[in-house]
Amino acid sequence: MERKAFLKTLGAGAAFALTFSCLHGCSSDSGDNEIEGEVVEEPTGIDFTIDLNSAEAVNLTSNGGFILKDLVVIVKNLEGEFVAASQICSHEGYDQVRFVSPDNVGVFYCDVHGSRFAQDGTPLNSTSEGRPLKIYSTEVLADDMLRIFEA
Repeated sequence: MERKAFLKTLGAGAAFALTFSCLHGCSSDSGDNEIEGEVVEEPTGIDFTIDLNSAEAVNLTSNGGFILKDLVVIVKNLEGEFVAASQICSHEGYDQVRFVSPDNVGVFYCDVHGSRFAQDGTPLNSTSEGRPLKIYSTEVLADDMLRIFEA
């Protein structure tokens, strides 16, 4: 086999392998496109506490860290303040909202469709269709307990 023919065969095989694995990874057993996360209802009656000295809260010791609890994203923002938001994206209801800090600006971000929200819940791009992200009140109580609740 000539070198040129061999390289063409190798290229076609590699393209097939990459295409097959991509298409296989992007499909579910039913043939529908699979999106990470689940569509869930927005929780109501949020009111719980977190012991800031517990293992559960270890990510809240550094600015920019966050944890997930009861479908709420609890964040110690880049300024060192606690902020809590719904883990449920206002765009299509997926439970994939997280806290990210690109360019040293902390925002809530849903990686399903790319919706971004300011820390007050204001939508920052057209993907979120103008619906704000639900923000919860936070209060540091005695004995380093953090309360997250609906105001």
